[in-house]
Amino acid sequence: MNSLQKLGYPESTKLLIVHADDAGLCHSENIATIQALEKGIVNSYSIMVPCPGFYEMAQFCKNNTHIDHGIHLTLTCEWENFRFGPVLPASEVPSLVDKNGHFYRTRAELSVHAAVDDVRKELQAQIEKAINFGLQPTHIDSHMYSVAANQEFLKLCRWLGEKYNLSILISKQLMEMVGLSPESNIKKTDFVIDKTYVGEFKYFKNGELRDYYHSILENLEDGLNLFLIHPAFDDDEMRGVTVNHPNFGSEWRQIDYDFFTSENVKSIIKTNNIKLVTWKNIQTSNTRKFA
Repeated sequence: MNSLQKLGYPESTKLLIVHADDAGLCHSENIATIQALEKGIVNSYSIMVPCPGFYEMAQFCKNNTHIDHGIHLTLTCEWENFRFGPVLPASEVPSLVDKNGHFYRTRAELSVHAAVDDVRKELQAQIEKAINFGLQPTHIDSHMYSVAANQEFLKLCRWLGEKYNLSILISKQLMEMVGLSPESNIKKTDFVIDKTYVGEFKYFKNGELRDYYHSILENLEDGLNLFLIHPAFDDDEMRGVTVNHPNFGSEWRQIDYDFFTSENVKSIIKTNNIKLVTWKNIQTSNTRKFA
């Protein structure tokens, strides 16, 4: 049974979630995400609980419960000067942090250093902090898809989904991106996103990122599709956060914001009969939760 059948949609239906990652990272990311939700076709987002902008975004979330949101489980911090660490004291999860108490910058470092029990404690703490703040998330996903840094972390993610009754993001494309075998790590009982799309650096570098996004939407396949974007403004704050990091940097994030709030993208969605859905919509339609 394919995803459309499981969700009760007819064949030849193009379903799409346009999801904003990294809400809560900083003010620029928050304001751009909020405006993209209000003005564009972005219809879902997830919050980075350990980051400085969490409280600002969480207030928006509490005041706008009709907008679908999740927890962007965070175990890495890729930025050069904008550093952050775990929700728990570093002494409680010592294998997750460097000598300064910050998360490691890469999935590879995380995989080498992180103890599974520390990962469990920190991810659980992030979810509980959000829930205790009054948020009602529909799903969990992961910053840099670091929960797939190894198989044990992915098992933990499944366990957390079951414990808190949250959908989890299972994607063949994201597993391949981080070097995890989909064949070995996707279960028959998993609800799998048919196709996940994320911008690629080669298109940004060549000035073709907008064309890439346009092409994907014009040629979207039937089934359940997920577009992961990172809207923010190319302003002083975001340039400071992403200094020396053009990959998903401030200019890239401005392009994401501009494209997915444009009248052009709204026209593409309408012309191609693309139906926008959310994690909440899918949970309502599907009697069997993702896990």
